[in-house]
Amino acid sequence: MGINSERDIEANMQIGPTDIGMVRIFIEAGDIEIPMDFDPEEAEEIADEIRAAAQAARSLSD
Repeated sequence: MGINSERDIEANMQIGPTDIGMVRIFIEAGDIEIPMDFDPEEAEEIADEIRAAAQAARSLSD
């Protein structure tokens, strides 16, 4: 399985701050729950990577 492998799986994702100053990405798919906590600097790096990927994907569809 890789980044380009399609799957027919529904998942919910929530992103928000925790009460201890971390950023949590919480993914729920069926019976599986995955909480991932990041310090704010790491979260900003992830946001930058998501923006770069969105820009690259946009250029492929033009």
